[in-house]
Amino acid sequence: MMLDATERRIIEATQAGLPLSPAPYAEVAAQLGLKEREVIDLLRDLQARGVIRRIGIAPNHYALGMVANGMSVWDVDDAAASDLGARVGNLDFVSHCYLRPRALPRWPYNLFAMVHGRSREEVEEKRAEIAALLGAACRQGDILYSTRILKKTGLRIGRQGKA
Repeated sequence: MMLDATERRIIEATQAGLPLSPAPYAEVAAQLGLKEREVIDLLRDLQARGVIRRIGIAPNHYALGMVANGMSVWDVDDAAASDLGARVGNLDFVSHCYLRPRALPRWPYNLFAMVHGRSREEVEEKRAEIAALLGAACRQGDILYSTRILKKTGLRIGRQGKA
Protein backbone atom coordinates (compact mmCIF):
# COMPACT_ATOMS: atom_id res chain seq x y z
CA MET A 1 0.00 0.00 0.00
CA MET A 2 1.54 3.26 -1.12
CA LEU A 3 1.38 6.52 0.77
CA ASP A 4 1.59 9.89 -0.90
CA ALA A 5 3.93 12.54 0.51
CA THR A 6 1.21 14.29 2.53
CA GLU A 7 -0.06 11.04 4.07
CA ARG A 8 3.50 10.10 5.06
CA ARG A 9 4.06 13.53 6.65
CA ILE A 10 0.83 13.20 8.67
CA ILE A 11 1.81 9.74 9.90
CA GLU A 12 5.30 10.92 10.83
CA ALA A 13 3.82 13.90 12.69
CA THR A 14 1.28 11.84 14.66
CA GLN A 15 2.82 8.39 15.15
CA ALA A 16 4.26 9.28 18.57
CA GLY A 17 0.95 10.82 19.66
CA LEU A 18 -1.23 13.84 19.11
CA PRO A 19 -0.48 17.11 20.88
CA LEU A 20 -2.18 17.39 24.26
CA SER A 21 -4.31 20.43 23.49
CA PRO A 22 -7.93 21.41 22.89
CA ALA A 23 -7.31 21.33 19.11
CA PRO A 24 -4.69 18.64 18.37
CA TYR A 25 -5.57 18.28 14.68
CA ALA A 26 -5.28 22.05 14.19
CA GLU A 27 -1.80 21.94 15.74
CA VAL A 28 -0.72 19.10 13.43
CA ALA A 29 -2.19 20.98 10.48
CA ALA A 30 -0.30 24.16 11.39
CA GLN A 31 2.94 22.18 11.76
CA LEU A 32 2.47 20.70 8.27
CA GLY A 33 1.05 23.75 6.51
CA LEU A 34 -2.35 22.11 6.01
CA LYS A 35 -5.90 22.86 7.06
CA GLU A 36 -7.34 21.10 10.11
CA ARG A 37 -10.11 19.51 7.99
CA GLU A 38 -7.47 18.06 5.62
CA VAL A 39 -5.66 16.35 8.51
CA ILE A 40 -8.90 14.94 9.91
CA ASP A 41 -10.09 13.72 6.50
CA LEU A 42 -6.75 12.17 5.61
CA LEU A 43 -6.50 10.36 8.96
CA ARG A 44 -10.05 9.09 8.53
CA ASP A 45 -9.16 7.84 5.02
CA LEU A 46 -5.97 6.17 6.25
CA GLN A 47 -8.01 4.39 8.89
CA ALA A 48 -10.67 3.30 6.37
CA ARG A 49 -7.91 1.89 4.12
CA GLY A 50 -6.38 -0.03 7.02
CA VAL A 51 -3.13 1.94 7.01
CA ILE A 52 -3.77 2.94 10.62
CA ARG A 53 -5.92 0.82 12.92
CA ARG A 54 -7.20 3.37 15.37
CA ILE A 55 -6.69 6.68 17.05
CA GLY A 56 -7.05 6.41 20.78
CA ILE A 57 -5.79 7.53 24.13
CA ALA A 58 -3.08 5.52 25.87
CA PRO A 59 -2.94 6.74 29.46
CA ASN A 60 0.02 6.01 31.68
CA HIS A 61 -1.70 3.73 34.17
CA TYR A 62 1.21 4.01 36.63
CA ALA A 63 0.72 7.80 36.77
CA LEU A 64 -2.97 7.14 37.49
CA GLY A 65 -2.09 4.97 40.50
CA MET A 66 -2.66 1.64 38.78
CA VAL A 67 0.60 0.06 39.92
CA ALA A 68 -0.46 -3.61 40.10
CA ASN A 69 -0.66 -5.02 36.60
CA GLY A 70 -1.32 -8.62 35.76
CA MET A 71 -1.81 -10.56 32.56
CA SER A 72 -4.46 -13.11 33.44
CA VAL A 73 -4.21 -16.28 31.37
CA TRP A 74 -7.00 -18.80 30.94
CA ASP A 75 -7.48 -22.28 29.52
CA VAL A 76 -10.92 -21.86 27.99
CA ASP A 77 -12.87 -24.40 25.93
CA ASP A 78 -12.17 -23.57 22.28
CA ALA A 79 -15.86 -23.71 21.34
CA ALA A 80 -16.64 -20.89 23.79
CA ALA A 81 -13.38 -18.92 23.65
CA SER A 82 -14.40 -16.28 21.09
CA ASP A 83 -17.69 -15.44 22.80
CA LEU A 84 -16.20 -15.45 26.28
CA GLY A 85 -13.14 -13.51 25.12
CA ALA A 86 -15.40 -10.76 23.77
CA ARG A 87 -17.27 -10.62 27.07
CA VAL A 88 -14.04 -10.46 29.08
CA GLY A 89 -12.68 -7.78 26.73
CA ASN A 90 -15.75 -5.66 27.42
CA LEU A 91 -15.12 -5.55 31.17
CA ASP A 92 -14.21 -2.00 32.12
CA PHE A 93 -11.12 -3.11 34.05
CA VAL A 94 -9.60 -5.16 31.18
CA SER A 95 -7.31 -3.00 29.03
CA HIS A 96 -6.76 -5.62 26.34
CA CYS A 97 -7.87 -9.16 25.73
CA TYR A 98 -6.98 -11.64 23.02
CA LEU A 99 -6.91 -15.28 21.99
CA ARG A 100 -3.63 -17.07 21.29
CA PRO A 101 -2.77 -20.65 20.41
CA ARG A 102 -1.76 -22.94 23.22
CA ALA A 103 1.81 -24.29 23.41
CA LEU A 104 1.09 -27.73 24.81
CA PRO A 105 2.08 -29.45 26.97
CA ARG A 106 3.74 -26.60 28.90
CA TRP A 107 1.37 -23.72 28.16
CA PRO A 108 -2.34 -24.62 28.11
CA TYR A 109 -3.69 -21.05 28.04
CA ASN A 110 -5.54 -19.61 25.06
CA LEU A 111 -7.25 -16.49 26.48
CA PHE A 112 -5.27 -13.52 27.80
CA ALA A 113 -6.69 -10.46 29.59
CA MET A 114 -4.62 -7.59 31.03
CA VAL A 115 -5.90 -6.25 34.35
CA HIS A 116 -4.71 -3.12 36.18
CA GLY A 117 -5.32 -2.17 39.79
CA ARG A 118 -4.08 -0.06 42.68
CA SER A 119 -2.95 -3.23 44.53
CA ARG A 120 -2.50 -6.92 43.87
CA GLU A 121 -5.54 -7.55 46.04
CA GLU A 122 -7.64 -5.41 43.70
CA VAL A 123 -6.25 -7.24 40.66
CA GLU A 124 -7.04 -10.59 42.31
CA GLU A 125 -10.64 -9.44 42.91
CA LYS A 126 -10.93 -8.54 39.22
CA ARG A 127 -9.37 -11.85 38.27
CA ALA A 128 -12.05 -13.60 40.34
CA GLU A 129 -14.73 -11.69 38.38
CA ILE A 130 -13.23 -12.97 35.13
CA ALA A 131 -13.14 -16.53 36.50
CA ALA A 132 -16.82 -16.26 37.45
CA LEU A 133 -17.71 -14.97 33.99
CA LEU A 134 -15.80 -17.82 32.31
CA GLY A 135 -17.52 -20.40 34.52
CA ALA A 136 -17.38 -24.07 33.58
CA ALA A 137 -15.84 -23.31 30.16
CA CYS A 138 -12.59 -22.48 31.97
CA ARG A 139 -10.39 -25.37 33.05
CA GLN A 140 -7.68 -23.30 34.76
CA GLY A 141 -6.14 -19.86 35.00
CA ASP A 142 -3.17 -17.97 36.32
CA ILE A 143 -1.84 -14.43 36.45
CA LEU A 144 1.55 -13.05 35.49
CA TYR A 145 2.38 -9.79 37.27
CA SER A 146 4.46 -7.06 35.66
CA THR A 147 7.79 -6.49 37.35
CA ARG A 148 8.95 -3.52 35.28
CA ILE A 149 7.69 -1.02 32.73
CA LEU A 150 8.61 -1.77 29.15
CA LYS A 151 8.59 0.85 26.42
CA LYS A 152 5.40 0.31 24.46
CA THR A 153 5.29 1.68 20.93
CA GLY A 154 3.90 0.56 17.64
CA LEU A 155 5.64 0.51 14.31
CA ARG A 156 7.32 3.81 13.50
CA ILE A 157 7.94 4.83 9.92
CA GLY A 158 11.03 6.85 9.15
CA ARG A 159 12.01 9.13 6.34
CA GLN A 160 12.70 7.74 2.84
CA GLY A 161 10.53 4.70 3.57
CA LYS A 162 12.76 3.27 6.31
CA ALA A 163 10.86 1.60 9.14
